[in-house]
Amino acid sequence: MRKLILSLALLGLAAVPATAQSIGGTYTVAGTNFDGSSYGGEATITLTSETTCTIHWETGGSSSDGICMRNDNAFSAGYAMGKEIGLVVYKVEKDGSLHGLWTIAGKDGNGTEVLTPKK
Repeated sequence: MRKLILSLALLGLAAVPATAQSIGGTYTVAGTNFDGSSYGGEATITLTSETTCTIHWETGGSSSDGICMRNDNAFSAGYAMGKEIGLVVYKVEKDGSLHGLWTIAGKDGNGTEVLTPKK
């Protein structure tokens, strides 16, 4: 009986959605632009609630800021870079890295980006 209760409790914990809290911190950025050229830099995710956050990128000599949100293994951010508005959608991997695709409003195509937590 004790094992059954423990198993049910563990299953209940596994069903709880992940919060933004487990994603805050500083990340190394590695990405590709629409044309396939690469860029790198750093991103900082700052928690604003249990599910929401802000994100700041310093990449390729430019910076951008956005708002972000996590839902289970999906993490997304809307951002402004100068006068351009963009969207990035990441998959949260088991190692804590974020693997995503990004785009800019009104442009055809997308880039890729991987955020790797700094230890």
